[in-house]
Amino acid sequence: MNLLIYKTQNELLEDLAAYIIKIANKAIDEQDRFNFVLTGGNSPKALYEMLATTYKDKIDWTKVYFFFGDERNVMPTHESYNGLMAKKAILDPLNIPADQIFYVDTNLAPEKAAIEYNKAIVKHFEGADLVFDLILLGMGDDAHTASLFPGTTILNNKNVEIDSVYVEKLSTYRITFTAPLINKAKNIAFLVFGKNKAEAVKHVIESKKRNTKLYPAQLVNPIDGGVTWFLDDEAASLLDN
Repeated sequence: MNLLIYKTQNELLEDLAAYIIKIANKAIDEQDRFNFVLTGGNSPKALYEMLATTYKDKIDWTKVYFFFGDERNVMPTHESYNGLMAKKAILDPLNIPADQIFYVDTNLAPEKAAIEYNKAIVKHFEGADLVFDLILLGMGDDAHTASLFPGTTILNNKNVEIDSVYVEKLSTYRITFTAPLINKAKNIAFLVFGKNKAEAVKHVIESKKRNTKLYPAQLVNPIDGGVTWFLDDEAASLLDN
């Protein structure tokens, strides 16, 4: 695990953008494409906008394929739909073709949406292992990541797949990568900032006893890849080191 802490959010985002560019170019050099899993919520919006403007010439976007680590069970036109935020912040500004973007079809029921998303990803990988080049993750103040929420049934899913899950605290369904699918990635990056995340960060990173039911982000432990945490001072404020 690599832990990076920044004084300002802007410094964090600039370094994370450089990290993404490096991984993207390596993947494109080696396999002629970059399989990139985006995270949702508000935290990555400025990062996506930065990649689409300041750094747009640093990556060959014709060889980048975009996926979503989780999605909310709302219509694709809803403001909470992760795909819509990404569409506005990075995908449309870069004119990414539709066949390079893998949206979750939330016009379907959650279980069916998960099945169809899984089929689309399996088809994209053409029979190879589902190993993404980079998965971006956020983390909530309850230590959830993707849509792996504390106490939910999906935490017990050992399959490398997309699944649907009912999140009781939100009274809604989500569609999400399972922990085993996340853990097959070559690179995983957590983007976490804000004082409200500090307690969760401390538990996930420094707890001597793992409690993945309470702190699901502890499930992220890649088989062959690496994990890098990009934190601002506030999110890291309770860490011992």
